Amino acid sequence: MGGFFSKERITAPPAFNRWRVPPASIAIHLCIGSVYAWSVFNPPLMKLRGVVTSAAGDWSLTQVTWIFTVAIVSLGLSAAVAGRWMERVGPRTVGLAAAACWGAGFLVSALGTWLHQLPLLYLGYGVIGGIGLGLGYVSPVSTLIKWFPDRRGMATGLAIMGFGGGAMIAAPLNEGLIRFFYRAPEFLGNEGLVRLSTDEQGVRHADLDGWPREVVVVGAKESAKMIKPGPPGVYAVGTGGVGVTETFLALGGVYFIVMVLAAMSYRLPAADWRPPGWEPTASHAARKMISSKHVAVGSALRTPQFYLLWLMLCFNVTAGIAVLGVAKTMMTDMFASALPQIVTAGFATVYVQMTSAANMVGRFFWSTASDRIGRKTTYSIFFFVGAASYLSIPWIANQLAVSGSPTWLVVFYCVTMLIFTMYGGGFATIPAYLADLFGSRHVAPIHGILLTAWSTAGVLGPIAITSLREREVHRVIGSLTAAVAPADFETKFGAPLAELPALIKSNSVTIAKLMEIVPSGTPDPSSTLYNSTMCLMAGLLAIAFLANLFVVSVESRHHLDD
Repeated sequence: MGGFFSKERITAPPAFNRWRVPPASIAIHLCIGSVYAWSVFNPPLMKLRGVVTSAAGDWSLTQVTWIFTVAIVSLGLSAAVAGRWMERVGPRTVGLAAAACWGAGFLVSALGTWLHQLPLLYLGYGVIGGIGLGLGYVSPVSTLIKWFPDRRGMATGLAIMGFGGGAMIAAPLNEGLIRFFYRAPEFLGNEGLVRLSTDEQGVRHADLDGWPREVVVVGAKESAKMIKPGPPGVYAVGTGGVGVTETFLALGGVYFIVMVLAAMSYRLPAADWRPPGWEPTASHAARKMISSKHVAVGSALRTPQFYLLWLMLCFNVTAGIAVLGVAKTMMTDMFASALPQIVTAGFATVYVQMTSAANMVGRFFWSTASDRIGRKTTYSIFFFVGAASYLSIPWIANQLAVSGSPTWLVVFYCVTMLIFTMYGGGFATIPAYLADLFGSRHVAPIHGILLTAWSTAGVLGPIAITSLREREVHRVIGSLTAAVAPADFETKFGAPLAELPALIKSNSVTIAKLMEIVPSGTPDPSSTLYNSTMCLMAGLLAIAFLANLFVVSVESRHHLDD
């Protein structure tokens, strides 16, 4: 697109106030940063048919988490292309394209939930929406670095701060819309008053006047996890609605309008513009590992520094995104059974909000701090403290399982908030690290290519946490069923222990349901489901710490001639 949307039309006059640009950048990033509130959608998407709990044929946590994964992969891949494209067409054109893709992604996803077709969610939110994420992500970064060459860390913090804070707004917004559009399914009665049977696939049915009807059975503990609390008992499958379709439609329209208005506010400085009274040689060239020279994209890709930073970003994001993608589910898994009066669905949603707040604060705080203490020192703090924090979570979970004290919930909250500040800080500081090493002239395309590390992490993180969690769930169910009398099991689930695999696959047997019939005093193992994941993430951060130690200034042979 040329003319009105071209770079030339948005070049600011000499007297333009550069502080008018950050609000537009933050507004776009607040919209696309709502991706970090994806975990709010996990529970209702896993209950599209059953509504109050998962029914046979409903999607698993692994399947719905892959929607988030595809979006992050698409983000990184599109950002790698968008950086070069934006250098030609300018941030306004890229911002408008981002608005169109992000809004359209929600509309296609709404169709997918209405038709109960998972591939449409992968296409809509994942691919189309993910492209919108990538385009929207890169458009503010190089723009603000050009406006704030004297404060690179602060500039990238401002540019990316909104992305980290998007979930702080989106989490309650998503939750509120889902609850507003929610329709309760048909309640058939208490479990003991309805004649139930289980077929060969492990699916539960109610015999109503001679006609079998597919149902789900909700126990007392599971009723606390409903979107809207209801009585425990038997509910008809295929009635009611979780409200996700209508929520996707509303969000798609709102985000499109806000992002278009923000993109139209973008401005670029003139090629020779500098902040009044600022000289680069005075404040930058004398600083260690901050170069006043520029490196072309092709040359940057031939340096070891680029790949060390790629590895650092990949492992830092893998560790953080693994938790962010399932934050609400993890909070419920770990604490809802031990502390049911505290950890409700609303509490878990607030936790998602707080992860977003920590993510946002960390992006501005750490990137600004890096202007003083240096990028290398900042990343050393991220990886050392982060690894120790991840290793502490299994210990916290074990202490909770033993004592059931809410003190361990507070400790977990504090530790994970610290992790998320450093996760966000890693994103916000990496463009300044790149500008220090390779110069600011080509930082947009170099940053875009580096974000393929995000795509890789978007696959590694969710796969790690969902696969390890699923393995732990099967192990825990196996240990719990070993403690249950076979007669009690068959009475509860209408099928013998030999049919356990089918009952698990159909969501008829869960940890919560087994805890209702295990011997008294059996500890609930739900809080330990993520222990192996946390140890793995600590190991990745230890490797990233070593990679950061090897980062040095780029050799002069890679510099462009003035």
